[in-house]
Amino acid sequence: MIKKNQDKLSYKQQFSALGNLPRFFKMIWDASSSMTLFNTALRLLKSAVPLLTLYIAKEIIDEVLALIAQPGDMQRLWILVGLEFGVAIVSELMNRGITLLDSLLGDLLSNKSSEELIRHAATLDLYQFEDSAFYDKLERARRQTTGRTALMSMVLSQLQEFITILFLGAGLVAFNPWLILILAIAVVPSFLGETHFNQRTYSLTTGWTPERRELDYLRYIGASDETAKEVKIFNLADFLANRFRDISDKYFKANSKLAISRAGWGALLSTIGTVSYYGAYVFILMQTVSGIITVGTLTFLAGSFERMRGMLQGIMNRFSRIAEQSLYLQDLFDFFELKPQISSNGKGKPIPAIIKEGFVFENVSFKYLNSEKWAIRNLSFHLKPGEKWALVGENGAGKTTLVKLLARLYEPTEGRILLDGKDLRDYDLKSLRNSIGIIFQDYIRFQMKASENIAIGNISKLKEQPIIKNAAQKSLADTVVEDLPKKYEQVLGKRFADGVELSGGQWQKVALARAYMREAQLLILDEPTSALDARAEHEVFQRFSELIEGKMAVLISHRFSTVRMADRILFMENGRMKEVGSHEELIKKGGKYAELFNLQAKGYL
Repeated sequence: MIKKNQDKLSYKQQFSALGNLPRFFKMIWDASSSMTLFNTALRLLKSAVPLLTLYIAKEIIDEVLALIAQPGDMQRLWILVGLEFGVAIVSELMNRGITLLDSLLGDLLSNKSSEELIRHAATLDLYQFEDSAFYDKLERARRQTTGRTALMSMVLSQLQEFITILFLGAGLVAFNPWLILILAIAVVPSFLGETHFNQRTYSLTTGWTPERRELDYLRYIGASDETAKEVKIFNLADFLANRFRDISDKYFKANSKLAISRAGWGALLSTIGTVSYYGAYVFILMQTVSGIITVGTLTFLAGSFERMRGMLQGIMNRFSRIAEQSLYLQDLFDFFELKPQISSNGKGKPIPAIIKEGFVFENVSFKYLNSEKWAIRNLSFHLKPGEKWALVGENGAGKTTLVKLLARLYEPTEGRILLDGKDLRDYDLKSLRNSIGIIFQDYIRFQMKASENIAIGNISKLKEQPIIKNAAQKSLADTVVEDLPKKYEQVLGKRFADGVELSGGQWQKVALARAYMREAQLLILDEPTSALDARAEHEVFQRFSELIEGKMAVLISHRFSTVRMADRILFMENGRMKEVGSHEELIKKGGKYAELFNLQAKGYL
């Protein structure tokens, strides 16, 4: 059973959340300074419209009553009516302009924050993406990259209406200061109620982030091209739908309980405001009947009081919502504050143009986050320039972890890795990764053009068609591309219109081409050919061996017939080096490698 502790946020926390607004408006300014200035100017002008409209209306009513009492020249009346008409037209045009600018700024802000989130996420460490708490932060941050138009509009409207209230308030105070006190009684209770419930709403939303993330995941796997086969063949529809219903029902119950409570208290507090308004209205009527003020002034005061009450109610409720949205905005800024532990901080040395000594592992050990088990333990070996190594071992032996350490996607927990006699941490991170071509077994099938799928290996060469075609030829992906209707311009995958799906083996050739896109000094293939048959895999690796002559290479494969072409083979077991040597040496040794090689060879007899 899911149990939630919904700690209520204090008023101090809500007010402190407003400290996010300066940074938020800097983002808006950076999105478009000219639009921001124009939007602000329009709103400042618009803030004077309500007072001007009410005053003109007052003058019109008084003028009409004067003409009824004593008919005369109507020129002033028509001038006032024309003036009111002009103000109404200008006001409508300003409203349209404000709405347009809000929409355009909101889109620019959403695009910019999404772009920054993509760029920042790429700087973070791989281990962070393997932590569920990090995913909660990422999910909350991702949600804040959209829908920020509402917060921007609310804050600007707050400024606009505050200035309007200053104008209207001056008018009320001039006639009777007690109206301001009645106004406070009308709006403060509702404001406090909204603030209280916004606190609870934020706590509920934040506390249920893992469950809402799971709901999104269930929606995806329940209706996705990538999972459709398993959902059908294993009859998973009921299982997924029932699981979604169980979690969503629990969230609905928690949310509906809060919504009902909010609606009930909101109705009660709004009633208090309505009673206060009509109390002030009766007071103004009595003054009018007594002849203390004119009918035009009655209209002006009643209109001013009602507008001020509505605006103050809106300002206070909006303030509460702004505080709430600012709390959510903190999720985005918190994500941007996350820093990677693996970085060169601009001080790293470039990788040598020609690596002379190679990579050396010195008693390297590694543990994954929150794990007591060693994934790699006391590994020591020397990968020399021009050598081709093969890593073999059963699943979970630590092979993929080893190559991730080579690419500095992870840092050793113990020991160190040297490159040409210097610690790998002394080199510039970007330079290091640019010098390595690596294809993992779980490569991504990007729903993009064939040329883009290949160019991902060195995206700076996206427009270099000869380089892309050369990489495709090396990986044998050119034979796949030539059969596509639009060749290199063909979109791969079925997610988008006119896309073409490839077989597993075809996808692997396309992904393998990525490794040939850069002039890397170290090439790593982590079981990238598992979907190929034995003959096709042998052909790919044979070609690979010929094409990388003079370079370092690390191959991972479960097919022992393929890895035998490596200069040295490192057999791993439980994260440790079990055996190392050439194929012939390991067969002669008669150890675990020889046992598994002979066992696999029998399968082909």
